[in-house]
Amino acid sequence: MATTYLEAIRAAQAKALQDDERVFIYGQDVGAFGGAFKATKGLAAAHPGRVMDSPISEDASIGLAIGASIEGLRPIVEMQFADFSSVAFSQIVNQAATQFYRTGVPCPMVVRLPSGGTPGGGPFHSQCMEAIYAHYPGLVVMTPATVEDAYHLLLAAVELEDPVIYCEHKFLYNHLKAERLPEKSDLPPNKARVARRGRDATVVTYSAMLHEALTAAGDLSREGWEIEVVDLRVVKPIDTETILESVSRTGRMLAVGESAPWGGVTAEVVARVAADGFRFLDAPPRRLACKDTPVPYHPNLWAAHRPNAAEIARVLREVLRF
Repeated sequence: MATTYLEAIRAAQAKALQDDERVFIYGQDVGAFGGAFKATKGLAAAHPGRVMDSPISEDASIGLAIGASIEGLRPIVEMQFADFSSVAFSQIVNQAATQFYRTGVPCPMVVRLPSGGTPGGGPFHSQCMEAIYAHYPGLVVMTPATVEDAYHLLLAAVELEDPVIYCEHKFLYNHLKAERLPEKSDLPPNKARVARRGRDATVVTYSAMLHEALTAAGDLSREGWEIEVVDLRVVKPIDTETILESVSRTGRMLAVGESAPWGGVTAEVVARVAADGFRFLDAPPRRLACKDTPVPYHPNLWAAHRPNAAEIARVLREVLRF
């Protein structure tokens, strides 16, 4: 039976709880209710006392997790929506991120952020927060785009000694399926994956935009262009080496992300390629992000707000013809 992206996240948490008695899950309605999106469904019954409901206070939840991690536990905190993590911003960036630097004591914790837009989600339930947290030293920021990575990156996150911001995309929860979950990942968590080989241009992307980019690459292949697609998988630390290796082969690059354009992951990718891979380029590096507005409610406006395969293909044609 096929496994969905959401089921992979649930399975990874179940395995972490089973394999390591230090692991516990904490968050609003994660217990008997199974979480807002059912990512913890059945886990409280299977692991009594280790899947616990928190008060409606993201700030307090992260504070508790930091204290628990300092004392040797490995908490997984579920935010109902990534947007709400801003309430705990100080705890995450001023306490968790700096803990090891200040004291030499690690802070191994995972903060799960249901991220990205869905039709009708609106501005308070659709934000992509990865670039904000990637700005702060001390945090690892993961952005799985496949069912396999949703599973293996979460397990890797639990094992890390650093605090991890794990950005799981809500639109992929039930839309994305895999035939099976491999026992081991074919890549370490700090390496990007070349999801499609090509020769004419490179698309660097992550999270849900991977699938839009792959669709665009397929469309352009029918026009005679072969597009290479790089899935970052983890945006902090970013795998610059794999990006530059790809650009050195293709000579052209487009960075694609769903988050806001100003200071985003796409801007960082373009900056690194321009600074360290300029000699490889046959055209200016480009980026494509969502519109620089809050996320709209209406499904049609939402669809126009975020990049899609047709828009990616359009910008790629401009890059290819430069």
